[in-house]
Amino acid sequence: MRSNRAKVRAVSMAATLPMLAGALALGIPAAHAADHPLRDLLAGTRPAWATAKADKGATSDGARVSARVYLAGKDAAGLAAYARAVSDPDSASYGTYLTAKQAQARFGATKAQVAAVKSWLTAAGLKVTGVTRHYVSVSGDVAAAEKAFGTQLHNFAKGSKTYRAPASAASVPQGLADAVLTVTGLDNAPHMATHDDQLPPPDTVFRNAGPFSSYYGSKTASTLPSAYGKKIPYAVKGYTGKQLRAAYGAGRRTGKGVRVAITDAYASPTIAYDAGTYAKRNGDVAWKTGQLHQVLPKKYTDTKDCSASGWYGEETLDVEAVHAVAPAADVTYVGAASCTDGDLLDALGKVVDNHLADIVSNSWGEVEAAQTPDLAAAYDQVFQLGAVEGIGFYFSSGDDGDEVASSGTKQVDSPANSAWVTAVGGTSLAVGKNDTYLWETGWGTDKAVLSADGKSWTGFPGAFTSGAGGGTSRTVAEPSYQQGVVPDALAKANSAAGNRVVPDIAAIADPNTGFLVGQTQSSPDGKKQAYDEYRIGGTSLAAPAIAAVQALAQEARGKAIGFANPAIYAKYGSKVYHDVTDNPTGSGLAVARVDFVNGYDATGGLSTSVRSLGKDSSLAAVKGYDDVTGVGTPASGYVESYRRR
Repeated sequence: MRSNRAKVRAVSMAATLPMLAGALALGIPAAHAADHPLRDLLAGTRPAWATAKADKGATSDGARVSARVYLAGKDAAGLAAYARAVSDPDSASYGTYLTAKQAQARFGATKAQVAAVKSWLTAAGLKVTGVTRHYVSVSGDVAAAEKAFGTQLHNFAKGSKTYRAPASAASVPQGLADAVLTVTGLDNAPHMATHDDQLPPPDTVFRNAGPFSSYYGSKTASTLPSAYGKKIPYAVKGYTGKQLRAAYGAGRRTGKGVRVAITDAYASPTIAYDAGTYAKRNGDVAWKTGQLHQVLPKKYTDTKDCSASGWYGEETLDVEAVHAVAPAADVTYVGAASCTDGDLLDALGKVVDNHLADIVSNSWGEVEAAQTPDLAAAYDQVFQLGAVEGIGFYFSSGDDGDEVASSGTKQVDSPANSAWVTAVGGTSLAVGKNDTYLWETGWGTDKAVLSADGKSWTGFPGAFTSGAGGGTSRTVAEPSYQQGVVPDALAKANSAAGNRVVPDIAAIADPNTGFLVGQTQSSPDGKKQAYDEYRIGGTSLAAPAIAAVQALAQEARGKAIGFANPAIYAKYGSKVYHDVTDNPTGSGLAVARVDFVNGYDATGGLSTSVRSLGKDSSLAAVKGYDDVTGVGTPASGYVESYRRR
């Protein structure tokens, strides 16, 4: 199906750990409290799995530790306040953005703070290995790390394996409390060795078998069994930019003068050729010289653990989707050195520190339970710095619905759960003849295969396979822009005080009504590489589609939109949105699909199935705001609604 969004992995440099009740264990071990009487705790630095029951004893003093000490800057509260003000259409400061240099001068860490942090770390016996605007990285042995951070490092059982972690929350000397945001890397679950890697070749070619519809409903599966009392259409071959632009009201806007950045991991070695070939074959405007840029790291790491070649498709989809919808927008791809939080944070930091774009599309993430408060704080700081510069971040909401099937727990994804990003949900989109918008449902798929005798669908409607991520956060408070729009039944599902609900807005995501993408891929034997095209979906498609629509809206506005959520929610209930529901036609909806069993040709046989639409696990797209599509999808008036009058 090829709809899975890219997953973030964790390493010791920026560990990603479960955030569950009891994750914050306050207090300094007695052995260290006497040595460090005046210290401030760094909440969220002890993982939930580091329990007394799982404790296997102290880690060897000589074991190696690599960590990052994130800098709080000189006015963290002021940063958040300014980010809110410049993003709020009702604020007198709306749109009064700072340059990257001004933001750093006003909110970044001072030279004195950096010097003090470095002095503290080196005095404890740690070696400073790097300094950026955002953090100081260090390495050393366990004994030095324990001295620096006022905690003991123990070995803990986690599942069938054992990992190192703080026995209590880390702390910093009281005089440095205002300079230090958090520390990551004191635990090493899971540990992946970092070394110089070469990028692998592209994955094996993937093709859709067909028959296809050229637009929704153009070809009926007349010889296959009915579903929901009627014959159903074959899945589309893959929508093109022209069809998506029509569906979401692009009009004559092209994104001219707007800069869009895309962050993923690694870099497709054939992206320029693929993007150019795709545009030529599918009626998109040709890329201009210098319109597509790449900002890449000097080296790549963890290519095997991160399945590096799988990220090529992410980059290709994002780049081609943005250009298809906003053909005149300038596109910069910022590739991370790996799929770990630390490296992805570095990629986001490059965008902000150098103001590479005003709109940033991000098709990656992980379940909320895998993000600890320390990492959440590091991400939010980057997003807030972006907001004060007029940069908006758009994150895919996930491809596994409520995540119960994939994780066993009902939860949302991160960083889409951040109150400082625009979380993009997904739909099934029906574009009819002459590029006419017909309807959308919330993306959620049930699959049933054709019976052996070809007369029925086995176990119809079948099992849930995938769907747009959404739901209520357990860790992020309800932001003000959602109040009065998001129903209490959702906002207060996990807390009477209210929590962040995902997503904010939505666009096409269902791979059964997906987007056609072109990519150079390897032959099954791995000996040849060639350009090919296939249909793809997932909220990995929805995020760049919305980012591109925002580029059109920014062109209409004539100025950066910045962090868009306050403006998006201010338009709620108006005609600028398609109010998406799961049952737009009054009866069940489904498409027929024929797939190659081996993924690329008929030698392994064919598989025929029916894919029901609007079946997103326990989530539902209903009238008004919902946790599948947010406020809805852009309608014909959305882009021009940003035009200043």
